[in-house]
Amino acid sequence: MKMQDIRKIAKDNGLKTGKLNKTRLVKKIQITEGNFDCFATASNDYCDQSACIWQVDCMTLSKKAVSVS
Repeated sequence: MKMQDIRKIAKDNGLKTGKLNKTRLVKKIQITEGNFDCFATASNDYCDQSACIWQVDCMTLSKKAVSVS
């Protein structure tokens, strides 16, 4: 998802986007929506939240984080 779209979702939830990066902003949205702030933390290439709108980006960023470690 593009940052422009994420910022719109944040604003729709009453959040200020400031200079937050994608991961921090999505986590802030998740908390505001009453969800776990789990974005980009999937381990072993697994996530059971198949209905999550963030899943594609989440899994991509999680893989990158593991390959950097």
